[in-house]
Amino acid sequence: MTDAQALIKTLDFQLDIQRDNESLLHDACLESRSVYNETIRLAKEGVDWDAIPDRVADDANLVKNTTQRVVAKALGAMENYYEYDDFGQPSHTKDGAYPLRANYEEGYNLSLTDDGDVAFRISAKPYKHVKGVLKGDDAHLDILKIALESDEWKIGTAEALFHNDNAELHVNVTNTEQTVRDKQDSRTVVGVDVNEDNVALTALSENGGEDTLVIDFPEIKFERHRYFTMRKRVQNAGKDSIHDTLEGREERFVRDRLHKLSRHIVEWSQQFETPCIVFEDLKEMRDSIDYGTRMNRRLHHLPFHALQFYTSYKVSFEEIPTAWINSESRASGV
Repeated sequence: MTDAQALIKTLDFQLDIQRDNESLLHDACLESRSVYNETIRLAKEGVDWDAIPDRVADDANLVKNTTQRVVAKALGAMENYYEYDDFGQPSHTKDGAYPLRANYEEGYNLSLTDDGDVAFRISAKPYKHVKGVLKGDDAHLDILKIALESDEWKIGTAEALFHNDNAELHVNVTNTEQTVRDKQDSRTVVGVDVNEDNVALTALSENGGEDTLVIDFPEIKFERHRYFTMRKRVQNAGKDSIHDTLEGREERFVRDRLHKLSRHIVEWSQQFETPCIVFEDLKEMRDSIDYGTRMNRRLHHLPFHALQFYTSYKVSFEEIPTAWINSESRASGV
């Protein structure tokens, strides 16, 4: 029997940066790259790993705590190389921006605004801060808002980075009151196949198929198409305020339906012996195909990720683990 695992979530957000200082964050990520490269170089030269953090911090133009977090990540990469040498030795000539890693309330801070947003403050350089509000998936924002006000949650390290030229913040949060059973201890696999109009559930054990269930949700696709049509009309009429109102209504409707659907999945899964819920990872497949403008809009706006996240979040509190498989791997029989 393996040990239970802490309930840890990584929440991903886009940064809506104020005061036009996105360049400051980009410069800090370039400095983070220099810290990473210098750490790897010194480790390769045989410098005592315990001496590297202070040595690198003396020359880095970053907050000391942030420098130490980047150094720790670089040394972790070296440790993985020595433990699993098939990973390849880390390069000390990495180019491009590198994630800026920081501890909560030291290298970055978060707070709730009067408007219900989550504001951020990132110490990009000594005495220089990047400020703004977080944007992103409602499910991630909901959890972060709870974590900011609940003693049951601990907000940990975060990474500020650039993905496809967009500034992001990835925040780790841990629930101190809950644990999740290790997926290796599961006796039943519950496969969750999310389609355009329904979710197909299949429970499998060592004895074969246990049960199946199909949950229809045609109203989500119908309502999203209806709201899309209305927003298109008001946008063409130049009524931007109505456009924003319709968008908010659509988000609330979809969020409510996804919460109900995810609860249904969790309740059905609980009837089986030590289950593990397995999702199919559709991201690469969805990003690589092109069915034309209309079909692409339908496919890429379906709430696959949100449903997976809501379900994973809810089953975690039942100590049920989740896992993802690649759609291409399943198709090839891997």
